[in-house]
Amino acid sequence: MRTKGIVFDLQRFSIHDGPGIRTVIFFKGCPLCCQWCQNPEGLDPEPETSFSKEKCLGCRECWKVCPVEAIMFEGMKRIDRRLCDRCGRCVDVCYAEALQIIGKSYTPAELLEEALDDMPFLVSSDGGITLSGGEPTYQAEFLTSFLPLCRDRGVRIALETCGYVARAKLQTLLPLVDLALFNIKAIKSALHRNLTGKGNEIILDNLKMILKEDALKLRVRVPLIRSLTTTDENVRDIIRFLRESKIVEVTLLPYHGMGESKLEKVDSRLKPLDLSEVSAEDLVNISTLFQNAGIDVVTEQ
Repeated sequence: MRTKGIVFDLQRFSIHDGPGIRTVIFFKGCPLCCQWCQNPEGLDPEPETSFSKEKCLGCRECWKVCPVEAIMFEGMKRIDRRLCDRCGRCVDVCYAEALQIIGKSYTPAELLEEALDDMPFLVSSDGGITLSGGEPTYQAEFLTSFLPLCRDRGVRIALETCGYVARAKLQTLLPLVDLALFNIKAIKSALHRNLTGKGNEIILDNLKMILKEDALKLRVRVPLIRSLTTTDENVRDIIRFLRESKIVEVTLLPYHGMGESKLEKVDSRLKPLDLSEVSAEDLVNISTLFQNAGIDVVTEQ
């Protein structure tokens, strides 16, 4: 069993991703590779080095200490990822903080104490901790140690998931969480594979399993990415699936381009989409389609 979890961010005082005020923990690692990923630094399961070229002073201290000659000063990139062994020595000498390690290891107890600095606010607002990423179930073994500690402290847990996880792992985690925020991108598997790199049979099967075992824990969310998930055919497919599954509420997540600024920093294999955000008019039209089908709509910006 994995004794340490790898986290790349911890966001406090969030009013999204679950009820009340939330502390959101972002875990590294994800089995999907969504074209519009908002957190590309969360795809790799291990700590990695990021480079912000606008901060670099060109002092070459990083080059002097690199044991594998992975630092380069030709072109716009600084790190040869094929050579880098992620030792972190370059980060230690970069006083301009152009180089940084993304991903920190925690024991279950360490992560809980870090997350509960704001416990009074979480309790007073009926909030709690939200597990995000990346994909938190990618570190399911760690969560089976971490979540019981949260239970012992009376912390309510929301699990944000893409649903692409072995059923046995998900069934182990579900009794330890209070709410599953389950993302649906597409119903047709071919489209889902084109958008994320994987088919969606496992995802839809897991969604049906949660509905059967504990539907009260489920909140379905749909990311709206112009021309990718907002096509008339895909929206109607999702509506049809939700109605057949007797799901009566959906949360819509309009796309924003905040993740694109991170792509170059980690040399992500993803490419900038250069997509405009969903307009207010389109959001109203899509919401109306769900509402006309008897499905209540919540929108998170």
